[in-house]
Amino acid sequence: MLIYPEIDPVLIQLGPLKVHWYGVMYLIGFGLAWWLALQRAQRPDMRFTAAQISDLIFYGALGVVLGGRLGYILFYDLSTYMTTPLAIFKVWQGGMSFHGGLIGVLIAMWLFARKFKRRFVEITDFIAPLVTLGLGAGRIGNFINGELWGRTTELPWGMVFPNAGELPRHPSQLYQAVLEGVILFLILWLFSKRPRPTMAVSGLFLIGYGSFRFLVEFVREPDNHLGYIAFNWMTMGQLLSLPMILAGIILMGLAYYFFQRKGA
Repeated sequence: MLIYPEIDPVLIQLGPLKVHWYGVMYLIGFGLAWWLALQRAQRPDMRFTAAQISDLIFYGALGVVLGGRLGYILFYDLSTYMTTPLAIFKVWQGGMSFHGGLIGVLIAMWLFARKFKRRFVEITDFIAPLVTLGLGAGRIGNFINGELWGRTTELPWGMVFPNAGELPRHPSQLYQAVLEGVILFLILWLFSKRPRPTMAVSGLFLIGYGSFRFLVEFVREPDNHLGYIAFNWMTMGQLLSLPMILAGIILMGLAYYFFQRKGA
């Protein structure tokens, strides 16, 4: 069994001002996305200026924060926030939904595409590899917060998390950081280094994230107030990931179908 490294969720406190690790991880994610976008924009087929990249990251950040928070409230804990609505603003306590954040980012990218007269799928293909390291950073923030832990395990890397009982559990936050952050980044970055049919990179992102998330949910503890929502094993995270996988398969299929027809 590994010892859980109890890190103070507050990185710095200056009087009443508290800087939380969770928020810092989001800033790291946005910073990495901005830097990667600048690298990716240097390709001659991308046609992005540095100013447009800054706007893109700004739009994306708004989509992540607003969509992630509203998604968590709607998908996971609506009743609690109906009784204590001010808790909506306590984002440093966690409570962000990836699937809500994805919807928020898609809306933000649609607005960005309209403003700069670009194709929506062209924008989503561009940003797909950029967001993954931020996802990994967010999972590390969950780990530091001691939240979203895994189910009990006898494996040697199990950890006893604060407020999760005395039994060791899967560090599922770290599983997700590696799979959704590092591995998915490498897959998408390498795949997108060569020109691909429009929608292919977006489709691969949806398939990759949805599949990794679906698998990790088997060792991640379901939310107490939700439990299993179907078949005595399916979680909300798995239910929300299935449409992602299906949409990704459809996008990949359409991308290569139209690519082959264009080349015929």
